[in-house]
Amino acid sequence: QVQLVESGGGLVQAGGSLRLSCAASGRTLSRISMGWFRQAPGKEREFVASLSWSDGRLNYADSVKGRFTISRVNTKNTAYLQMNSLKPEDTAVYYCAARYDWIPKYDYWGQGTQVSVSS
Repeated sequence: QVQLVESGGGLVQAGGSLRLSCAASGRTLSRISMGWFRQAPGKEREFVASLSWSDGRLNYADSVKGRFTISRVNTKNTAYLQMNSLKPEDTAVYYCAARYDWIPKYDYWGQGTQVSVSS
């Protein structure tokens, strides 16, 4: 089992920045790949970014490329999502997710943190 706790959400003006954190804990955290997703009101949850444990490969949704950066510090069992040049359309609940590297589906989810961007 893996437990995930997000933090760092809040209200920011358009053009501003926020950094989300995702602290992971559990029996074993080796070979864990991390991802960030978001869900805006009335919309489906969508992929934002991911970081593979095995090869460090990064993936980003087109809507956030060049503005968001996913990273992790293994010694702290923590993943981050640095969000720059925020837009009102980035407003959503952001979720951290984890999966063992050999399983394509994300099995572990945090509780979510609200990000609101005002125009």
